[in-house]
Amino acid sequence: MATVQKITPNLWFDHEGEDAAKFYVSIFKNAKLGRVTRYTEEGFEVHKRPAGSVMTVEFEIEGQAFLALNGGPFVKFNESISFMINCNTQQEVDYYWERLGEGGDPKAQQCGWLKDKFGVSWQVVPVKLNEMIADTDVNKANKAMRAMLQMKKIDLHALEKAVNS
Repeated sequence: MATVQKITPNLWFDHEGEDAAKFYVSIFKNAKLGRVTRYTEEGFEVHKRPAGSVMTVEFEIEGQAFLALNGGPFVKFNESISFMINCNTQQEVDYYWERLGEGGDPKAQQCGWLKDKFGVSWQVVPVKLNEMIADTDVNKANKAMRAMLQMKKIDLHALEKAVNS
C-alpha cells in the first residue's frame, strides 16, 4: 500500500490543470506526473464538465505531492499563497526564474516573487538571502533587505556586494 502524504496542496484551475502539471514537471529535475482522473456523466448538473474531460492530475515535485483540479473559472490564484524554491546558486535562481516566468505576468515580479502563466505565485530565493536578512549584525541585515527590495529577480552577487559595502 502506498504511503499517502498528510497534506497535499490542491491547485484549482479552470481547465488547464493537466497543462500546468506537465509544465511544472518539465521544469523540475526530480518531478513526475501521476494519476489522472476524469469527469463522468454523474454530477454533470453540478460540475458542468464533459464526460471524459480531465478532473484531476496528481504530480510530484522534489518529493512534494500536488493535485491539479480542473474546477472551473470560479476561483483564481492570488499572491497570498506561493511556493518558495530555495536555490543554492545564482544559476539555480536564473533557471527557475526564466522557466517559471515564461508567459507569466511581468508586473507581478518583485523581491524574488513571480507569477507564472497559470497565475500561480512562486518565490525564487537563494538560501543565502535568508541568512543575510537574519544576520545578527543589524547593519548587514538592513543592507541585505534594502538591496533585495530593489530587485525583481534576486541577484546574489549584488546582495553580497551590498552587504559587504
